Amino acid sequence: SFAVHWIRAEMHEFILKNWRIVKVATTKAQRKLFFNLRKSKTRLGWLNASEVTAVAKDLNVSEREVMEMESRLSGRDIGFDASSDEDDDHGPPSPVSYLVANEEDPSQAYERHDSEDNQLQLLREGMAGLDARSRDIVKRRWLDSDSKVTLQELADEYGVSAERIRQIEANALKKMKALFVA
Repeated sequence: SFAVHWIRAEMHEFILKNWRIVKVATTKAQRKLFFNLRKSKTRLGWLNASEVTAVAKDLNVSEREVMEMESRLSGRDIGFDASSDEDDDHGPPSPVSYLVANEEDPSQAYERHDSEDNQLQLLREGMAGLDARSRDIVKRRWLDSDSKVTLQELADEYGVSAERIRQIEANALKKMKALFVA
């Protein structure tokens, strides 16, 4: 009847989709090879050059496609997080053991970088909002990692008391903190 064709097509589609975790045959030529390659093989094992040529000619596909499909069908799936044989301690390690990414999670790296950029921008805005003397005091006391000057050194330079320098510094930091909190 009419439905037989469609039922057979759905069965073939199901077999193709569920043969492996990764799809084995995607093109028309690969589908043809998937269903006919095992029938065309006369012996177990790999095809030799003359058999590859004969199968390719018989199924009207290239020899390269025949060899590719043969390797796909003869291979097997490998678990990512479990070794190939659980009982074998001397077997090859599972891919999860040598494919570990030690880098920072991309989303966390982006968040950190974005946060640092935002804080740097706020610092620039805060420093720009200060008068020259306050900016110099904050810069030399907090931002110069080479040599942090003391309150007394700044007081001697500006001709005021160390307490006045501390007050100027505290007011400047208070203004800048307001930017970071807002």
